[in-house]
Amino acid sequence: MDANVVLFDMDGVLVDSEQYWHAFEDDWVFAEAIESGDPAHEEITGMNFREIYHYLDEAYGTTVTKEEFVAAYEENSKDVYGENVVLMDGAEELFSDLRAAGKKVAIVSSAPQGWISVVRERFSLDPLDLVLSADDIDDPGKPEPHIYETAAEQLGVAPEDCVVVEDSVNGIESAARSGAHTIAYRVDHNRELDLSQADQIVDGPEELRAALLGEN
Repeated sequence: MDANVVLFDMDGVLVDSEQYWHAFEDDWVFAEAIESGDPAHEEITGMNFREIYHYLDEAYGTTVTKEEFVAAYEENSKDVYGENVVLMDGAEELFSDLRAAGKKVAIVSSAPQGWISVVRERFSLDPLDLVLSADDIDDPGKPEPHIYETAAEQLGVAPEDCVVVEDSVNGIESAARSGAHTIAYRVDHNRELDLSQADQIVDGPEELRAALLGEN
């Protein structure tokens, strides 16, 4: 592919955080913070956690205030990003080789900038051409396309000139609706999900590298 801009989702792509967030959802969000029902993880994975509250409140009812909900997510994030997650195999080399190939590299995430910063600093991911959080835009986050449209605009290109790497159903829908070439990154946590909205599906970091750098 000829696109010179690569936009990486963070959770579930660059770091293996989804397993920890899914455990948090099972232990607290779905067990204690909603009134009734049995949500599936993919309903909320990829969404900004503030928007998750509104989604759950409308669909299932909530037993906590938005402030309590946000505080619980913030507290859980400290261990998730500061202690638990590991970086995608080969990510440092991939970023370096993408830059060497003249491509811009960005993180576009539903996570707040503070969470992204912990990952950037812990794993030395800089320099990056853009770091965009759902908190930075006024429009709705994933699965709406606005965050990827905004990222492309800030980088001075059309969405069609970007490659997006996503793992969640909501994130893939967001990228695909923006018009970007969308790569679904398939690993254990999303192996059973329908990722067919993506233009391309890759299994793990080696296939991702081949797709982004044109390697066989």
